[in-house]
Amino acid sequence: MILICPECKNEVNLSSYPNLDIGHIVECDVCGITLQVKSISEGKIEAEVVDEGK
Repeated sequence: MILICPECKNEVNLSSYPNLDIGHIVECDVCGITLQVKSISEGKIEAEVVDEGK
């Protein structure tokens, strides 16, 4: 599954989230922003910013 960070536009590594589902919180490895998963469809994930990060 692929998640592109809406803040820095880099791909987020989701390997540490084996049971990813809608509502889960993930963190961008590049910019440190906190994201909440909003939708999962056809291997593509959409998320919104929850916390601006570091």
